[in-house]
Amino acid sequence: MSKNERTGSRAASAASKTLRSSSSSKSAKSAAGSALSQHKSSNVTSARAASAASKTLRSSSSSKSAKSAAGSTLTQRSRRK
Repeated sequence: MSKNERTGSRAASAASKTLRSSSSSKSAKSAAGSALSQHKSSNVTSARAASAASKTLRSSSSSKSAKSAAGSTLTQRSRRK
């Protein structure tokens, strides 16, 4: 079941910045890639990307832009019961 949410321009910009950064972690880049793939698209976040986004949000060393992209990624996660 898809939610009708998409990555906004600010989050997409933050995701792009995270992907270009050489100091970003693998999980931060994974979450950023997922966020960018959902910009102007109705894709939903996979379980693997959601896990990476969660790890990025919990990390104290993640940048503000990485956390923004990760938050956008988790917002678009399909919830199953």
